[in-house]
Amino acid sequence: MFDVVVVGQIGRDLVLAVDHLPGGGKSVAVSRRREVLGGAVNQAVGARQLGCRVALVGVVGDDDAGRSMLDQARRDGLDTTGVARRPGGTTALFVDLVEADGTSHLLEHVPASMRLGIGDVHGAWSVLCAARVVLVQLAQPGPAVLKAIRIAVRHGARVVLDGTNEDPAVMRDAVAMAHVVRADAAEAADLVGRDLRSLQDVVTAAEEILTMGPSIVALAVAGTGNVVAWPAGHVVVPLLGEDPVDATGGGDAFVAALVVAMLRGHDAYTGAWWASAASALTVSRLGGRPALDLDHVTGLARSSRHYHERAADRESAGTTMNGPRTESRSRTAL
Repeated sequence: MFDVVVVGQIGRDLVLAVDHLPGGGKSVAVSRRREVLGGAVNQAVGARQLGCRVALVGVVGDDDAGRSMLDQARRDGLDTTGVARRPGGTTALFVDLVEADGTSHLLEHVPASMRLGIGDVHGAWSVLCAARVVLVQLAQPGPAVLKAIRIAVRHGARVVLDGTNEDPAVMRDAVAMAHVVRADAAEAADLVGRDLRSLQDVVTAAEEILTMGPSIVALAVAGTGNVVAWPAGHVVVPLLGEDPVDATGGGDAFVAALVVAMLRGHDAYTGAWWASAASALTVSRLGGRPALDLDHVTGLARSSRHYHERAADRESAGTTMNGPRTESRSRTAL
């Protein structure tokens, strides 16, 4: 039995820190460099670091990079039974250029053969059937996404969706079967088909998505934090910590911690603070790979929650952009 099975893109992640991007025809020195596992692996590693039994479902090539990645994943405590090895394939590569001010620029080389297919999902059947939670990255091809979700639902797992899919029909069917839906600011706009220009717009979008089937919706608000909504209310959790060193892995850590809170029986309100804390701890270091500790996550979540609740109470609870807003203190279990 696995606590979490992560279904999504697997690739190498080359992180390069520079003072600034060079102009055309010019060069700039790299001050720091990291080569780590990337893609879905970041979410899987985060959940594993927080105490879960985790498996991966995805595709790598049969090249040296693919073999190295699988070896590292196993050293990280991840089960790779559900990872397909594509003969003659080149493992996906992500290059993250991070400027001194924290601005990140992502380059991706994802060959079509490294995308998840229905056959790959069938090959991971035994892994998916043994999951308590299946976390699906929606950017994978629609047929494979829906197949993985249907297997999960049929065998009693809760489904967590991350991101969006370009096919509206896939999105509609996937969201209807999900327990939790998570999206960043741009993806949230795609989910509802309109621009989200204010915090209230995002809250309204979260409430709209809840009517489609999920029990929990978590949407990022650019520059502000995250809205986490459930049928009886919502909370706005602010961005925690100092200015980020590299924001690349913040969303992955957010999802991982939210899932772990769910598995431990916490309500959505508590899970939101866990998720925000995990994100803050991850973006404080270069590279998207998390380095999470359950005590650190829960400690930061608890202290930040109490601080912002007191601040909100002092400024007429629920009316300040800097504190948590809830429409109701009635909370739902994750």
